[in-house]
Amino acid sequence: MSRQHPPELKKFMDKHMTLKLNGGRQIEGVLRGFDPFMNLVLDESLEVTKSGQRTKIGMVVVRGNSIIMLESLERI
Repeated sequence: MSRQHPPELKKFMDKHMTLKLNGGRQIEGVLRGFDPFMNLVLDESLEVTKSGQRTKIGMVVVRGNSIIMLESLERI
């Protein structure tokens, strides 16, 4: 059995990020935490719809296997 390595997300901590999730959903927020399974905690989060509408959803936990892409909106 192979040993799982934690994701290299330390440099993204406390940075504003956007996540694309399966099902066509998109969330923006500040990365506050993560675990070895790439589950993420985002604070001050917004859900962005395809029409561009932005809805505040606060602090959320995003399950790692639902993340398709993540991008920092700030310079690292």
